[in-house]
Amino acid sequence: MRPGTAAAAAATTVIGTGAAALAAGRYASDVALKPAPDRPLPGDGRLTVHATTADRITLTRSLSALRPGRYGLTGRGTHAVIGPVADDVPHKADTVVRRLERVTHGTLSRGSRVWLTPQVHIGNPADALGLECADVDVPGELGALPTWFLPGERDTWVITVHGLGTTREHPMVVMPFLQRQHFPVLDPAYRNDPGAPRTSDGRTHLGDAEWRDVDAVIRYALRYGARRVILHGWSTGATMALHAAAHSALRDRIAGLVLDSPVLDWRATVRALAAARRMPRPVLPLAVRAAEGSTGLYSDRLAEARDPALLSVPTLIFHGPGDTIAPWTASRRLAAARPDLVGLHTVRNAPHGAMWNAAPDAYEETLRRFLTPLM
Repeated sequence: MRPGTAAAAAATTVIGTGAAALAAGRYASDVALKPAPDRPLPGDGRLTVHATTADRITLTRSLSALRPGRYGLTGRGTHAVIGPVADDVPHKADTVVRRLERVTHGTLSRGSRVWLTPQVHIGNPADALGLECADVDVPGELGALPTWFLPGERDTWVITVHGLGTTREHPMVVMPFLQRQHFPVLDPAYRNDPGAPRTSDGRTHLGDAEWRDVDAVIRYALRYGARRVILHGWSTGATMALHAAAHSALRDRIAGLVLDSPVLDWRATVRALAAARRMPRPVLPLAVRAAEGSTGLYSDRLAEARDPALLSVPTLIFHGPGDTIAPWTASRRLAAARPDLVGLHTVRNAPHGAMWNAAPDAYEETLRRFLTPLM
């Protein structure tokens, strides 16, 4: 082969390889940035139903099936609520028996494929919990944001914000507690949620853009009677709360932050989400770079949102080492940097966004102690 021909062939190979790598990175980025509530997040593998009774369910034995606490159990066309492991019930060595509280939708039959979810309740707060609730539309940057409003006696309102892999139904786990404390609650759907405005790319920006919808809900709350607000966010919803506390023109009306499984290291989260969809390890750095280019996540706003020096309100973090999506170490660093404002409640054996599920009573007591001075 002539030198010129060989050089051209080599260049073509390099270009082709580079193009393939670029395409792989973009695909992996899309997979990571479009998590859906109808499939499990990393660490929540699918389980098989082996048997059910009126109050027990037998599942494939695994680390997720053995988790302590109370969870939703979901699959194709099915949702149920399960409680703690029933160790006193005879079972095979490769299975786990848990308390079956109720089947809320569909049926659970032998062989059904399901997974645990922190989203315990489905429907709306009135139907699922018997709580007084109104549907309101909050004017947002991209259009109306469907929001549940639960009235209360206090002039400090709580705004709950769900995160990755869930919907606005997820915060219903704390609504009975918040109602007992007499807090009005606003629970919005935000951009790209079912019923909410869609963006042109359909991707999550991991809170970097979505926080402006939270800002719109803050404005709504202040317009309709709130004197101050507390932001309670899960996952990327916690990141949105941090963004609002750092950037909102109304940040002086934010009384406190509750951050459950906050996404503080977005690169680690993108890698984890891509890896969970079985993207090859060499592609993961490319997914991060593609995410930077498609969403602008490389900007300084993300660093500012988690900057300890900019934090100015009491903050409670619920997080633990079992989170494979948002590193617990980032929450530890934030708490260590601002012990005057930040408290970290560590929850063991809990996956991403499921700190309440693992230990509901301890979660609510910790939350009560934090909220009491802010009432």
